[in-house]
Amino acid sequence: MNHPIHLTLNGKPVVTPCRADTTVLEYLRGEAQLRGTKEGCAEGDCGACSVLYAPSGKDGALQPANACILLMGQVDGGALMTVEGLANSAKDGHPVQQHMAENGSSQCGFCTPGIVTALAGLLEKTADPSVDEVHDALAGNLCRCTGYRPIVEAALAAAKDLKPNLATADEKPSSVRSTFAGPDESMFMRPDCLEGLMEIRKAHPDAVLLAGGTDLSLDVAHARSRWPRAILTQDVREMRGIEDGSDAVVFGAAVTWQEMLPLLHHYWPSFATLVRRFGSTQIRSMGTLGGNLGTASPIGDGAPALLALDATLGLAGPDGKRSMRLHDYFLDYRKTALLPDEVIVSVTVPKVKSSDLFRVYKVSKRYDQDISTVCGAFHLAMDQDTITEAHIAFGGMAAVPVRLPEAERALIGKALDAKAVAAARSAIAGTLTPMSDMRGSAAYRAKVAGNLLQRLAAERAGQKVEVMAL
Repeated sequence: MNHPIHLTLNGKPVVTPCRADTTVLEYLRGEAQLRGTKEGCAEGDCGACSVLYAPSGKDGALQPANACILLMGQVDGGALMTVEGLANSAKDGHPVQQHMAENGSSQCGFCTPGIVTALAGLLEKTADPSVDEVHDALAGNLCRCTGYRPIVEAALAAAKDLKPNLATADEKPSSVRSTFAGPDESMFMRPDCLEGLMEIRKAHPDAVLLAGGTDLSLDVAHARSRWPRAILTQDVREMRGIEDGSDAVVFGAAVTWQEMLPLLHHYWPSFATLVRRFGSTQIRSMGTLGGNLGTASPIGDGAPALLALDATLGLAGPDGKRSMRLHDYFLDYRKTALLPDEVIVSVTVPKVKSSDLFRVYKVSKRYDQDISTVCGAFHLAMDQDTITEAHIAFGGMAAVPVRLPEAERALIGKALDAKAVAAARSAIAGTLTPMSDMRGSAAYRAKVAGNLLQRLAAERAGQKVEVMAL
């Protein structure tokens, strides 16, 4: 079905003929003439472009998102709220806006609209946030002028005045909804089932397969590329579920990191900490588990943790369904073992036992939203003090995330003592061939990789570990 893009914008229905591969930021600052939303980095890092976004077909809750890498085809049938909409949501403006002004929480003002929308999104779902929760909500918003103390104060004060009531989406897409817009007829296709996805991929083999777009959409935002055809996975029901089983959790590939966080906190808290670091709230509300693995980035932080947990992929293609251990998935730089037209449908993540050790450590130049210099993940099954099984994985080191069987064998049957750590460190050094780049030299990466295992042993022994930028 050919139609323009429909959405709810600041509580009002809007119809626009803009191209489906137009960024939301381009649309807001151009056709919509809503210029409170700013452009800073154009890669989802600084937060100046933050808006509140509710995709169609979900629960309607507005969450912060980066307008610079969100595409109009993705918001068809959904809702957007900008800083202008927040100003009109109450007689005297949104409480966050009021308290930001009264508390002197803004100087140059460039970053302020994004900060306001991020905090408004937090207060929509958290009535009485802690200081840590406010800091987490602001992790994706850069402010070089004011400093964060008065901003945090404004957020806490606003929480006392606010009753969540922002308008959300009220339109649900049809089962297969294609968006034609503009003279070039850019088309975004949105199947609602796996069978429909397979049919559309067969008919449009060159179409971009798009999940959250937090990686792929940089091609549009930065390189100004255009996508004549794209297939969205956000409505495919087989890719949207979460099954919490007795021994494992099965996450649909189109489940977002934000949706995963509660279960990650419960079963793998170290993994949850990692997720909060590599993606801000804006990124977590858009980015998906399947997209993180599908792009096969060597610096994708989800992969080392999932490798250490021995996760399994559920795949589907023209010849049917199959499963594959993640260990067998990465072949070379941006190259995977997926067959032509195969897609990741789900990821099965085994649970760890209470006696197991599972830790993920990220080393980067800044704490939040930075590319890993080294990301190390360790899962050791323990029988009292003896290691009965070991999974060790690293990312950010080479062309692909890797498991280290030699280091794992050096630990099995041993206690996690100095002798075993030394043997495993030697195996790590002999196996890894890290790269040198602006984030760190090969020698630095090699040393840090061994240090992370030593840190695990120190934590196991109950020693206090002082870390910087970890």
